Amino acid sequence: MDDPGTDSQPSETQPPAAQPPPPGVQPPFAHPPGTQPAVAFSPDCYPYGAYPPGACPPGAYPPGAYPPGAYPPGAYPPGAYPPPAYPAGAYPPGAYPPGTQPPIVQPPGAYTNQVPPGQKGASQMMPMPSGIPDCPPGLEYLAQIDQLLVHQQVELLEVLTGFETNNKYQIKNSLGQLVYFAAEENDFCNRNCCGNMRSFDMKIIDNLGQEVMNLYRPLKCTGCCCPCCLQELEVMAPPGQPVGYVIQTWDLCLPKFTIQNEKKEPVLKIIGPCCVCNCCSDIDFKVTNLDETETVGKITKQWTGLVRESFTDADNFGIQFPMDLDVKIKAVMLGACFLIDYLFFEKNNN
Repeated sequence: MDDPGTDSQPSETQPPAAQPPPPGVQPPFAHPPGTQPAVAFSPDCYPYGAYPPGACPPGAYPPGAYPPGAYPPGAYPPGAYPPPAYPAGAYPPGAYPPGTQPPIVQPPGAYTNQVPPGQKGASQMMPMPSGIPDCPPGLEYLAQIDQLLVHQQVELLEVLTGFETNNKYQIKNSLGQLVYFAAEENDFCNRNCCGNMRSFDMKIIDNLGQEVMNLYRPLKCTGCCCPCCLQELEVMAPPGQPVGYVIQTWDLCLPKFTIQNEKKEPVLKIIGPCCVCNCCSDIDFKVTNLDETETVGKITKQWTGLVRESFTDADNFGIQFPMDLDVKIKAVMLGACFLIDYLFFEKNNN
């Protein structure tokens, strides 16, 4: 007979207690009736993009967080490419492989190596070289050429009225491609009262419309009897950073100039002819070494025809220099061309 104080055994059999899953096996996920059970994967077998929050194994990233070049095979999102397969210009920031450079982005209205719309017969523009070491910005063009052509534009107002206007020049390479555009900045009184002896600021811009050089000529006297007030020109590239100077050297018979570097150390000399009258022929200003024993280049005033020479002061020049000459000295030679134009070939109508 059972003890009345002792609980009687249940009549129905109790279900066994749930046992924990063995190590490495995930328990099934509970899901409401009528829904599909969640698919469980082992931590290292989740397909790309299926990692639940916080379940990315070491070395894995969420779908949108892979850095450039770290996507696993076949997991590149739309618009992404394997590191060596990016087309030109499609590399994301910081993903350019060694030896490549990001494309040059031109500002609106800038044209490279093509004719701007609406300008018939305009000169093609020289494409900007890249990868020139130790080169001031904007002077990369000069590193790949050994000749420049300087063409002064004819100013119709100056021809009709006789009043001196600001000079403008197109600077081209030997293929006729536009390299720079130069424009004088001056006031009316200085131009028409001081004539070809006037001081000026000459701004030189590249094909992207950026000012890459600035030429400054102070007001000086002229003549062989004034050796203390000779002409000079400062060349800055970029503006505000001197790269050289052109200094007139006193001589009783010949026009002479010295090309100096940014430290005002003489580098080359320019020697002109005794008579600079250009009657149906070109006029050469030789560029020599400091001993004047070897000619390394020249600045040539080109004959442009009887009509243009008689009724305008728009001149054409050619500049030749060694290909391996320092780009800064090439820029100073360009400035010397403008100084020679003003001194000897700019008509003084006053």
